[in-house]
Amino acid sequence: MAESDRPQIYLVTPPEIDLMRFPETLSAVLEAQEIACLRLSLATRDEDVLMRAADAIREIAHAFDVALVIDTHVVLADRLGLDGVHLTDGARSVRAARKELGLDAIVGAFCGTSRHDGMNAGEGGADYVSFGPVSGGALGDGSLAERDLFAWWSEMIEVPVVAEGGITAEVARDLAPVVDFVSVGEEIWRTDDPGTALAGIVAALEG
Repeated sequence: MAESDRPQIYLVTPPEIDLMRFPETLSAVLEAQEIACLRLSLATRDEDVLMRAADAIREIAHAFDVALVIDTHVVLADRLGLDGVHLTDGARSVRAARKELGLDAIVGAFCGTSRHDGMNAGEGGADYVSFGPVSGGALGDGSLAERDLFAWWSEMIEVPVVAEGGITAEVARDLAPVVDFVSVGEEIWRTDDPGTALAGIVAALEG
C-alpha cells in the first residue's frame, strides 16, 4: 500500500494510442500521480505496432520507476525487456508464463468474476489477480464482480487483488477497503483531461 494506506493505481493504456501524442499525456499523468504499475493493453495483434508502442512507453514508465507489463504476449514481454505480463484467460496460462519469464517477472491474471479461477491463478504463481468489471459490463460476459467477492478475497487470500472495469469515483470509494489496486484506463483516457479524471478517483480512494 502507499503511504496513505489506500489502494494503489494500476494504469492501463487505451486500446489505440497515437505515439506522437500519447507519450506526453502519459508523462503528465505519471508526473501528477503515484502509479504502481502500467499495462500496455492495445487492441492490435500487429507485433510491429506493439513493439514500437512498448519501446516508447517503457522509456517513460521506467523514467518514473513504474513497472510495465503487457497484455497476453509472454514472448514479447521477454523479448522487449518488460517487467511482466497480464494474462486475460484466468488461470490457464499462469504456470507457463511463470516458467517462461522466471520468478522475478510480474505475472498477473484477469479472472472475471470467478473466485475459483482466481484461487487457481494464485496457486499457479500469479503475483496478482484481477476481477471485473465492477460496473458497466465492458469486460468478459458482462457479469459484474461484486464487492462481496473482493471482501472475501482480501480477508481469505494473500495474493493482491485488483478491481478493474468501470472504475468511477463512487465505485473506487466503495471498494477502497477491500482491494489492493484499482485498474484505471479508458475511464480517464476518454476524458478531455485524464490527469484531472484520475485525481478524482485517487481522491475517492483516500476517502
